[in-house]
Amino acid sequence: MIERIYYTKPATLEFDATVLSCEAHAGRFAVTLDRTAFYPTSGGQPFDTGTLVASSAAGEGASASAASARVTDVLELEDGRIDHLTDRPLPAGARVHGVVDEARRRDHMQQHTGQHILSAAFDRLFKARTVGFHLGADVSTLDLDKALPPDSVTAAESEANRVVWGNRPVTIRFASEAEAAAIQLRKEPTRTGELRLVDVADFDCSACGGTHVAHTGEIGVIAVKAVEKFRGGLRITIVCGQRALAEYRIVRDAVAGCIRLISVSPGELPSAIERAQGENKDLHKTISDLQVQLAGFEAAAMVDRGVRVGETTVVIEVAAGWDQAGLKALATSAVKRGGTVAAMLSGTAPVLAVIARSADAPVDASAVLKALIARAGGKGGGKPDLAQGGGMTGTPEALQADLRSIIEGCLQPAP
Repeated sequence: MIERIYYTKPATLEFDATVLSCEAHAGRFAVTLDRTAFYPTSGGQPFDTGTLVASSAAGEGASASAASARVTDVLELEDGRIDHLTDRPLPAGARVHGVVDEARRRDHMQQHTGQHILSAAFDRLFKARTVGFHLGADVSTLDLDKALPPDSVTAAESEANRVVWGNRPVTIRFASEAEAAAIQLRKEPTRTGELRLVDVADFDCSACGGTHVAHTGEIGVIAVKAVEKFRGGLRITIVCGQRALAEYRIVRDAVAGCIRLISVSPGELPSAIERAQGENKDLHKTISDLQVQLAGFEAAAMVDRGVRVGETTVVIEVAAGWDQAGLKALATSAVKRGGTVAAMLSGTAPVLAVIARSADAPVDASAVLKALIARAGGKGGGKPDLAQGGGMTGTPEALQADLRSIIEGCLQPAP
Protein backbone atom coordinates (compact mmCIF):
# COMPACT_ATOMS: atom_id res chain seq x y z
CA MET A 1 0.00 0.00 0.00
CA ILE A 2 1.27 3.44 -0.94
CA GLU A 3 1.24 6.03 1.84
CA ARG A 4 -0.83 9.00 0.74
CA ILE A 5 0.59 11.89 2.71
CA TYR A 6 -1.93 14.35 1.27
CA TYR A 7 -4.75 12.38 2.92
CA THR A 8 -3.64 13.09 6.47
CA LYS A 9 -1.32 16.09 6.08
CA PRO A 10 -2.51 18.21 3.12
CA ALA A 11 -0.23 21.08 4.20
CA THR A 12 2.86 18.91 3.63
CA LEU A 13 4.71 20.11 0.55
CA GLU A 14 8.05 18.26 0.91
CA PHE A 15 8.70 14.59 1.58
CA ASP A 16 11.18 11.76 1.03
CA ALA A 17 10.32 8.50 -0.70
CA THR A 18 11.70 5.52 -2.60
CA VAL A 19 11.10 4.86 -6.30
CA LEU A 20 9.28 1.53 -6.72
CA SER A 21 9.21 1.55 -10.52
CA CYS A 22 9.70 3.76 -13.56
CA GLU A 23 8.22 3.03 -17.00
CA ALA A 24 7.94 4.92 -20.27
CA HIS A 25 4.51 6.54 -20.69
CA ALA A 26 3.44 8.44 -23.86
CA GLY A 27 6.65 10.42 -24.22
CA ARG A 28 7.04 10.83 -20.46
CA PHE A 29 7.90 8.52 -17.57
CA ALA A 30 5.52 7.03 -15.00
CA VAL A 31 7.25 6.99 -11.62
CA THR A 32 5.68 5.06 -8.74
CA LEU A 33 6.76 5.89 -5.17
CA ASP A 34 6.22 4.09 -1.87
CA ARG A 35 4.75 7.31 -0.40
CA THR A 36 3.69 10.64 -1.89
CA ALA A 37 2.32 14.08 -1.10
CA PHE A 38 1.35 14.67 -4.74
CA TYR A 39 -2.42 14.70 -5.20
CA PRO A 40 -3.69 12.80 -8.27
CA THR A 41 -6.64 14.05 -10.33
CA SER A 42 -9.72 12.84 -8.48
CA GLY A 43 -13.16 13.98 -7.30
CA GLY A 44 -13.26 17.10 -9.47
CA GLN A 45 -9.86 18.35 -8.22
CA PRO A 46 -6.83 18.51 -10.57
CA PHE A 47 -3.42 17.01 -9.87
CA ASP A 48 -0.43 18.61 -8.17
CA THR A 49 2.79 19.50 -9.95
CA GLY A 50 6.34 19.90 -8.67
CA THR A 51 9.68 18.10 -8.71
CA LEU A 52 11.27 14.81 -7.67
CA VAL A 53 14.98 14.98 -6.93
CA ALA A 54 16.89 11.68 -6.75
CA SER A 55 19.70 11.87 -4.20
CA SER A 56 20.91 8.25 -4.39
CA ALA A 57 20.09 4.96 -6.10
CA ALA A 58 20.19 1.31 -5.16
CA GLY A 59 21.54 -1.55 -7.22
CA GLU A 60 24.69 -2.36 -9.13
CA GLY A 61 26.15 0.50 -11.14
CA ALA A 62 23.71 3.05 -9.75
CA SER A 63 24.79 6.70 -9.86
CA ALA A 64 24.92 8.74 -6.70
CA SER A 65 24.58 12.05 -8.48
CA ALA A 66 21.35 13.99 -7.98
CA ALA A 67 18.80 14.05 -10.84
CA SER A 68 15.77 16.35 -10.88
CA ALA A 69 12.57 15.41 -12.70
CA ARG A 70 9.56 17.68 -13.20
CA VAL A 71 6.20 16.18 -12.20
CA THR A 72 3.73 17.28 -14.90
CA ASP A 73 0.75 15.04 -14.05
CA VAL A 74 -0.31 12.60 -11.34
CA LEU A 75 -2.60 9.64 -12.04
CA GLU A 76 -4.43 7.30 -9.67
CA LEU A 77 -4.64 3.81 -11.17
CA GLU A 78 -7.34 1.21 -10.58
CA ASP A 79 -4.97 -1.02 -8.61
CA GLY A 80 -4.31 1.79 -6.11
CA ARG A 81 -0.92 2.83 -7.49
CA ILE A 82 -0.17 6.50 -8.08
CA ASP A 83 1.89 7.35 -11.14
CA HIS A 84 3.88 10.58 -11.25
CA LEU A 85 4.41 11.53 -14.89
CA THR A 86 7.84 13.12 -15.21
CA ASP A 87 9.99 14.60 -17.95
CA ARG A 88 12.92 12.26 -17.22
CA PRO A 89 13.35 8.75 -15.75
CA LEU A 90 14.26 8.01 -12.16
CA PRO A 91 15.83 4.63 -11.38
CA ALA A 92 13.94 2.07 -9.31
CA GLY A 93 15.32 1.95 -5.78
CA ALA A 94 16.45 5.57 -5.81
CA ARG A 95 15.70 7.79 -2.83
CA VAL A 96 13.94 10.96 -3.94
CA HIS A 97 12.96 14.23 -2.34
CA GLY A 98 9.58 15.47 -3.53
CA VAL A 99 8.55 19.12 -3.61
CA VAL A 100 4.91 20.00 -4.39
CA ASP A 101 4.23 23.33 -6.11
CA GLU A 102 3.03 25.47 -3.21
CA ALA A 103 1.01 28.07 -5.14
CA ARG A 104 -0.95 25.42 -7.09
CA ARG A 105 -1.65 23.34 -3.95
CA ARG A 106 -2.77 26.38 -1.94
CA ASP A 107 -5.04 27.49 -4.79
CA HIS A 108 -6.67 24.06 -5.03
CA MET A 109 -7.19 23.91 -1.25
CA GLN A 110 -8.81 27.35 -1.25
CA GLN A 111 -11.16 26.48 -4.11
CA HIS A 112 -12.11 23.02 -2.81
CA THR A 113 -12.77 24.03 0.80
CA GLY A 114 -14.59 27.13 -0.45
CA GLN A 115 -16.86 24.90 -2.50
CA HIS A 116 -17.63 22.71 0.53
CA ILE A 117 -18.64 25.75 2.56
CA LEU A 118 -20.75 27.35 -0.18
CA SER A 119 -22.47 24.04 -0.94
CA ALA A 120 -23.26 23.65 2.76
CA ALA A 121 -24.67 27.19 2.84
CA PHE A 122 -27.03 26.45 -0.08
CA ASP A 123 -28.07 23.20 1.60
CA ARG A 124 -28.64 24.74 5.04
CA LEU A 125 -30.50 27.84 3.86
CA PHE A 126 -32.51 26.54 0.90
CA LYS A 127 -32.21 22.70 0.84
CA ALA A 128 -30.45 23.07 -2.52
CA ARG A 129 -28.11 20.11 -2.96
CA THR A 130 -24.84 20.17 -4.87
CA VAL A 131 -24.90 17.47 -7.55
CA GLY A 132 -21.71 18.37 -9.43
CA PHE A 133 -18.37 20.09 -8.86
CA HIS A 134 -15.47 20.97 -11.14
CA LEU A 135 -12.28 22.77 -10.12
CA GLY A 136 -10.97 24.44 -13.27
CA ALA A 137 -7.77 26.32 -14.00
CA ASP A 138 -9.42 29.74 -13.65
CA VAL A 139 -12.83 29.19 -12.04
CA SER A 140 -14.72 26.45 -10.24
CA THR A 141 -18.33 25.46 -10.75
CA LEU A 142 -20.87 23.76 -8.54
CA ASP A 143 -24.22 22.53 -9.84
CA LEU A 144 -27.37 22.79 -7.71
CA ASP A 145 -30.38 20.52 -8.08
CA LYS A 146 -32.87 23.40 -7.94
CA ALA A 147 -33.24 26.93 -9.28
CA LEU A 148 -33.00 29.84 -6.84
CA PRO A 149 -33.65 33.59 -7.21
CA PRO A 150 -30.65 35.97 -7.23
CA ASP A 151 -31.21 37.16 -3.67
CA SER A 152 -30.99 33.56 -2.42
CA VAL A 153 -27.64 33.09 -4.17
CA THR A 154 -26.41 36.30 -2.52
CA ALA A 155 -27.64 35.10 0.88
CA ALA A 156 -25.76 31.80 0.52
CA GLU A 157 -22.62 33.65 -0.57
CA SER A 158 -22.84 35.89 2.51
CA GLU A 159 -23.38 32.94 4.82
CA ALA A 160 -20.40 31.11 3.35
CA ASN A 161 -18.14 34.12 3.88
CA ARG A 162 -19.37 34.48 7.45
CA VAL A 163 -18.00 30.98 8.05
CA VAL A 164 -14.74 31.82 6.23
CA TRP A 165 -14.13 34.92 8.35
CA GLY A 166 -14.90 33.00 11.51
CA ASN A 167 -11.65 31.11 10.86
CA ARG A 168 -13.16 27.79 11.87
CA PRO A 169 -10.93 24.71 12.05
CA VAL A 170 -11.13 22.23 9.17
CA THR A 171 -10.26 18.75 10.36
CA ILE A 172 -9.75 15.40 8.64
CA ARG A 173 -10.79 12.10 10.18
CA PHE A 174 -11.54 8.58 9.05
CA ALA A 175 -14.71 6.63 9.79
CA SER A 176 -16.18 3.24 8.99
CA GLU A 177 -19.41 3.01 7.03
CA ALA A 178 -21.31 2.36 10.26
CA GLU A 179 -19.73 5.36 11.98
CA ALA A 180 -20.37 7.57 8.95
CA ALA A 181 -24.01 6.48 8.87
CA ALA A 182 -24.43 7.85 12.40
CA ILE A 183 -22.99 11.20 11.36
CA GLN A 184 -25.15 13.72 9.54
CA LEU A 185 -23.14 14.02 6.30
CA ARG A 186 -24.21 16.69 3.83
CA LYS A 187 -24.06 14.26 0.92
CA GLU A 188 -24.49 10.50 0.72
CA PRO A 189 -21.02 8.99 0.12
CA THR A 190 -20.46 7.12 -3.14
CA ARG A 191 -17.65 4.93 -1.77
CA THR A 192 -17.84 2.00 0.58
CA GLY A 193 -15.45 0.92 3.33
CA GLU A 194 -13.49 3.38 5.38
CA LEU A 195 -14.36 7.00 4.56
CA ARG A 196 -12.23 10.14 4.78
CA LEU A 197 -14.32 12.94 6.28
CA VAL A 198 -13.61 16.67 5.94
CA ASP A 199 -15.23 18.55 8.82
CA VAL A 200 -15.74 22.34 8.85
CA ALA A 201 -16.45 22.96 12.52
CA ASP A 202 -20.17 23.28 13.31
CA PHE A 203 -21.07 23.82 9.66
CA ASP A 204 -20.31 20.96 7.28
CA CYS A 205 -19.12 17.37 7.25
CA SER A 206 -18.57 15.57 3.95
CA ALA A 207 -16.79 12.49 2.66
CA CYS A 208 -13.99 13.76 0.42
CA GLY A 209 -10.54 12.71 -0.73
CA GLY A 210 -9.33 16.19 -1.73
CA THR A 211 -6.86 18.60 -0.14
CA HIS A 212 -8.25 21.29 2.16
CA VAL A 213 -7.09 24.24 4.26
CA ALA A 214 -6.60 23.84 8.01
CA HIS A 215 -8.72 26.87 8.92
CA THR A 216 -11.46 28.56 6.90
CA GLY A 217 -9.72 31.94 7.18
CA GLU A 218 -7.06 30.66 4.77
CA ILE A 219 -9.67 30.81 2.00
CA GLY A 220 -9.87 34.60 2.31
CA VAL A 221 -13.13 35.12 0.42
CA ILE A 222 -15.67 33.15 -1.62
CA ALA A 223 -17.09 35.12 -4.54
CA VAL A 224 -19.86 34.09 -6.92
CA LYS A 225 -18.78 35.17 -10.39
CA ALA A 226 -21.71 33.94 -12.48
CA VAL A 227 -25.03 32.08 -12.21
CA GLU A 228 -26.79 30.26 -15.05
CA LYS A 229 -29.66 27.82 -15.42
CA PHE A 230 -28.43 24.25 -15.83
CA ARG A 231 -30.44 21.03 -16.13
CA GLY A 232 -33.36 22.30 -14.11
CA GLY A 233 -31.12 23.80 -11.43
CA LEU A 234 -28.28 26.30 -11.33
CA ARG A 235 -24.61 26.28 -12.23
CA ILE A 236 -22.70 28.55 -9.85
CA THR A 237 -19.28 29.79 -10.96
CA ILE A 238 -17.05 30.77 -8.05
CA VAL A 239 -13.58 32.13 -7.34
CA CYS A 240 -11.94 31.86 -3.92
CA GLY A 241 -8.85 33.29 -2.27
CA GLN A 242 -6.13 34.40 -4.70
CA ARG A 243 -8.47 33.88 -7.66
CA ALA A 244 -11.01 36.26 -6.12
CA LEU A 245 -8.28 38.89 -5.71
CA ALA A 246 -7.21 38.47 -9.35
CA GLU A 247 -10.85 38.72 -10.48
CA TYR A 248 -11.35 41.87 -8.38
CA ARG A 249 -8.31 43.48 -10.00
CA ILE A 250 -9.68 42.75 -13.48
CA VAL A 251 -13.06 44.30 -12.58
CA ARG A 252 -11.40 47.25 -10.82
CA ASP A 253 -9.23 48.10 -13.82
CA ALA A 254 -12.14 47.66 -16.24
CA VAL A 255 -14.39 49.95 -14.18
CA ALA A 256 -11.60 52.51 -13.79
CA GLY A 257 -11.09 52.53 -17.57
CA CYS A 258 -14.80 53.04 -18.19
CA ILE A 259 -14.97 55.83 -15.63
CA ARG A 260 -12.10 57.66 -17.34
CA LEU A 261 -13.93 57.45 -20.67
CA ILE A 262 -17.42 58.35 -19.46
CA SER A 263 -16.53 60.58 -16.46
CA VAL A 264 -19.11 59.24 -14.00
CA SER A 265 -18.96 57.64 -10.56
CA PRO A 266 -18.88 53.79 -10.34
CA GLY A 267 -22.51 53.71 -9.18
CA GLU A 268 -23.62 55.72 -12.20
CA LEU A 269 -21.75 53.55 -14.70
CA PRO A 270 -24.60 51.15 -15.69
CA SER A 271 -27.06 53.98 -16.41
CA ALA A 272 -24.37 55.97 -18.23
CA ILE A 273 -23.59 53.00 -20.49
CA GLU A 274 -27.30 52.44 -21.14
CA ARG A 275 -27.68 56.10 -22.04
CA ALA A 276 -24.64 55.97 -24.34
CA GLN A 277 -26.04 52.86 -26.06
CA GLY A 278 -29.32 54.67 -26.70
CA GLU A 279 -27.51 57.70 -28.09
CA ASN A 280 -25.38 55.44 -30.27
CA LYS A 281 -28.50 53.71 -31.62
CA ASP A 282 -30.06 57.07 -32.45
CA LEU A 283 -26.82 58.20 -34.10
CA HIS A 284 -26.69 55.06 -36.26
CA LYS A 285 -30.26 55.70 -37.40
CA THR A 286 -29.44 59.30 -38.26
CA ILE A 287 -26.37 58.19 -40.21
CA SER A 288 -28.41 55.56 -42.02
CA ASP A 289 -31.10 58.09 -42.96
CA LEU A 290 -28.51 60.57 -44.19
CA GLN A 291 -26.70 57.83 -46.10
CA VAL A 292 -29.94 56.93 -47.91
CA GLN A 293 -30.47 60.57 -48.82
CA LEU A 294 -26.88 60.94 -50.01
CA ALA A 295 -27.15 57.68 -51.93
CA GLY A 296 -29.94 59.17 -54.00
CA PHE A 297 -27.73 62.07 -55.16
CA GLU A 298 -24.63 59.89 -55.66
CA ALA A 299 -26.59 57.24 -57.55
CA ALA A 300 -28.04 59.80 -59.94
CA ALA A 301 -24.53 60.95 -60.84
CA MET A 302 -23.38 57.34 -61.25
CA VAL A 303 -26.25 56.55 -63.60
CA ASP A 304 -25.32 59.58 -65.70
CA ARG A 305 -21.82 58.07 -65.99
CA GLY A 306 -23.23 54.65 -66.85
CA VAL A 307 -22.59 52.80 -70.11
CA ARG A 308 -25.42 51.91 -72.46
CA VAL A 309 -25.47 48.28 -73.59
CA GLY A 310 -28.37 47.92 -75.98
CA GLU A 311 -31.43 49.25 -74.17
CA THR A 312 -29.89 48.90 -70.70
CA THR A 313 -27.74 51.32 -68.69
CA VAL A 314 -24.90 49.50 -66.88
CA VAL A 315 -23.52 51.20 -63.74
CA ILE A 316 -20.43 49.60 -62.14
CA GLU A 317 -18.75 51.71 -59.44
CA VAL A 318 -16.10 51.33 -56.72
CA ALA A 319 -17.68 53.25 -53.83
CA ALA A 320 -14.87 53.88 -51.36
CA GLY A 321 -15.96 54.61 -47.79
CA TRP A 322 -19.40 52.98 -48.05
CA ASP A 323 -20.34 49.97 -45.95
CA GLN A 324 -22.62 47.09 -47.02
CA ALA A 325 -25.78 49.03 -46.16
CA GLY A 326 -24.50 52.05 -48.04
CA LEU A 327 -23.62 49.99 -51.11
CA LYS A 328 -27.14 48.56 -51.07
CA ALA A 329 -28.62 52.06 -50.81
CA LEU A 330 -26.54 53.20 -53.80
CA ALA A 331 -27.47 50.21 -55.96
CA THR A 332 -31.20 50.29 -55.18
CA SER A 333 -31.31 54.05 -55.72
CA ALA A 334 -29.57 53.72 -59.08
CA VAL A 335 -32.06 51.17 -60.45
CA LYS A 336 -35.06 53.32 -59.62
CA ARG A 337 -34.44 54.73 -63.07
CA GLY A 338 -35.81 52.08 -65.42
CA GLY A 339 -33.65 49.94 -67.70
CA THR A 340 -30.69 49.94 -65.32
CA VAL A 341 -28.30 47.38 -63.82
CA ALA A 342 -26.12 48.66 -60.96
CA ALA A 343 -23.14 46.94 -59.30
CA MET A 344 -21.42 48.56 -56.31
CA LEU A 345 -18.05 47.46 -54.89
CA SER A 346 -16.33 48.49 -51.67
CA GLY A 347 -12.97 50.20 -51.92
CA THR A 348 -10.95 47.83 -49.72
CA ALA A 349 -10.26 44.10 -49.61
CA PRO A 350 -11.85 41.72 -48.90
CA VAL A 351 -14.28 43.32 -51.32
CA LEU A 352 -18.03 43.66 -50.75
CA ALA A 353 -20.41 43.65 -53.71
CA VAL A 354 -24.07 44.60 -54.18
CA ILE A 355 -25.82 44.03 -57.51
CA ALA A 356 -29.31 45.33 -58.32
CA ARG A 357 -31.47 45.65 -61.42
CA SER A 358 -34.65 47.50 -62.34
CA ALA A 359 -37.69 45.37 -63.09
CA ASP A 360 -37.35 45.86 -66.87
CA ALA A 361 -33.61 45.07 -67.08
CA PRO A 362 -32.92 41.62 -68.61
CA VAL A 363 -30.25 40.57 -66.03
CA ASP A 364 -30.41 38.16 -63.07
CA ALA A 365 -28.50 39.85 -60.21
CA SER A 366 -28.01 36.58 -58.30
CA ALA A 367 -26.57 34.90 -61.42
CA VAL A 368 -24.14 37.80 -61.90
CA LEU A 369 -22.98 37.51 -58.26
CA LYS A 370 -22.56 33.76 -58.61
CA ALA A 371 -20.38 34.24 -61.68
CA LEU A 372 -18.28 36.86 -59.86
CA ILE A 373 -17.78 34.55 -56.86
CA ALA A 374 -16.66 31.78 -59.23
CA ARG A 375 -13.87 34.11 -60.41
CA ALA A 376 -12.93 35.95 -57.21
CA GLY A 377 -14.03 33.70 -54.36
CA GLY A 378 -16.10 34.87 -51.42
CA LYS A 379 -19.70 34.08 -50.70
CA GLY A 380 -23.17 35.57 -50.93
CA GLY A 381 -26.54 35.24 -52.56
CA GLY A 382 -29.82 36.94 -53.29
CA LYS A 383 -32.66 37.18 -55.75
CA PRO A 384 -32.90 38.18 -59.44
CA ASP A 385 -33.48 41.82 -58.52
CA LEU A 386 -30.92 42.16 -55.68
CA ALA A 387 -27.85 40.13 -54.60
CA GLN A 388 -25.11 40.80 -52.02
CA GLY A 389 -21.78 39.15 -51.29
CA GLY A 390 -18.38 39.64 -49.69
CA GLY A 391 -14.95 38.17 -49.00
CA MET A 392 -13.83 38.49 -52.61
CA THR A 393 -10.12 38.61 -53.44
CA GLY A 394 -8.45 40.87 -55.97
CA THR A 395 -8.41 44.64 -56.34
CA PRO A 396 -11.72 46.51 -56.61
CA GLU A 397 -10.65 47.69 -60.07
CA ALA A 398 -10.06 44.10 -61.26
CA LEU A 399 -13.45 43.03 -59.89
CA GLN A 400 -15.01 46.03 -61.61
CA ALA A 401 -13.64 44.76 -64.92
CA ASP A 402 -14.91 41.23 -64.16
CA LEU A 403 -18.39 42.56 -63.43
CA ARG A 404 -18.44 44.57 -66.64
CA SER A 405 -17.52 41.45 -68.63
CA ILE A 406 -20.16 39.32 -66.85
CA ILE A 407 -23.00 41.85 -67.13
CA GLU A 408 -22.29 42.79 -70.73
CA GLY A 409 -22.16 39.08 -71.55
CA CYS A 410 -25.67 38.72 -70.07
CA LEU A 411 -26.92 41.60 -72.22
CA GLN A 412 -25.52 40.33 -75.51
CA PRO A 413 -28.26 39.09 -77.83
CA ALA A 414 -28.33 35.34 -78.36
CA PRO A 415 -26.76 34.31 -81.72
